[in-house]
Amino acid sequence: GIAALTHALAVSLAGKARVNSISPGWIDTTGAAYEGADADQHPVGRVGSPHDIAHAVLFFCSDKAGFITGENICIDGGMTRQMIYHGEEGWRLEP
Repeated sequence: GIAALTHALAVSLAGKARVNSISPGWIDTTGAAYEGADADQHPVGRVGSPHDIAHAVLFFCSDKAGFITGENICIDGGMTRQMIYHGEEGWRLEP
């Protein structure tokens, strides 16, 4: 739904505003430290932080992203590419 809304608004608001969206993955907002399988299952080796999302928002708001509109960026440490989750269906990460 968010991706479709982003696309529709980007076309509807063309010339007036750029419209992009972010689909975050596991973003810890508590400051907890994740180690072992929780961190290792992410291809980047850690759980995300609010700063990871904030940096992307700042980029989208900058002139450096002036030619980008109608895009949804998934910021999830690569989890949607891996599609295997520790503890799911009996699967265990054994690094």
